[in-house]
Amino acid sequence: MEHTMQVIARICSDFPTKFGLPRQSGLVPELRSTVVFEPPYRNDDALRGLEGFSHLWLIWEFSEAVRKDWSPTVRPPRLGGNERIGVFASRSPFRPNPIGLSCVKLEEIRRTAHDGTVLVVSGADLMDGTPIFDIKPYLPYADTHPEASGGFAQSAPDASLTVNCPPALLELLPDDRRAVLLGVLAHDPRPSYQDDPERIYGMEFAGFDVRFRVDGTELSVCEIETADGGNWHD
Repeated sequence: MEHTMQVIARICSDFPTKFGLPRQSGLVPELRSTVVFEPPYRNDDALRGLEGFSHLWLIWEFSEAVRKDWSPTVRPPRLGGNERIGVFASRSPFRPNPIGLSCVKLEEIRRTAHDGTVLVVSGADLMDGTPIFDIKPYLPYADTHPEASGGFAQSAPDASLTVNCPPALLELLPDDRRAVLLGVLAHDPRPSYQDDPERIYGMEFAGFDVRFRVDGTELSVCEIETADGGNWHD
């Protein structure tokens, strides 16, 4: 029997690629994104009552991780990328069905002229254009379990890096993107297996190309390329 799902919406975010994305939802609460519904689902009746909920579940596709084969084990970044565990004991994108689940905060239900009614959310960990299959309200009485055990990820990872960004570079960004960038960088966007203090990493964010290097626990932003191709250097 064939099973199909419809893409009901797509996310609009500041991350055109997966590099730099928070590894879990809610880690960078300043990060705003917009859920834009596909034309067949731009029906305000489908959103009736949603304003009463503060948080939502997004069910979506790891669209950059779709593959025909799968592995029963994966290497989670939280374990240094070296230890293998079962795929069903992880949130790895490389799964038999590449489905993601994220809890986000509903900031605003906004009506627009071009896209109809959209949802402004914070804390999402989705790449720009990610297809969304469903949206469900978060229910505190059913979805909150303070006594739950988190296995190898019992607590949220700390922002492990101190970020040094010259004011002249940071001021290139719009005011509402500056804290987001610093929060994302503080959580160390590098792959867990890379630790070369001489390497310069590049990350696309909000129409900018941000280049940085990491030495120990210090991350230094060394260049930001603006959308029009202008360069600023430290």
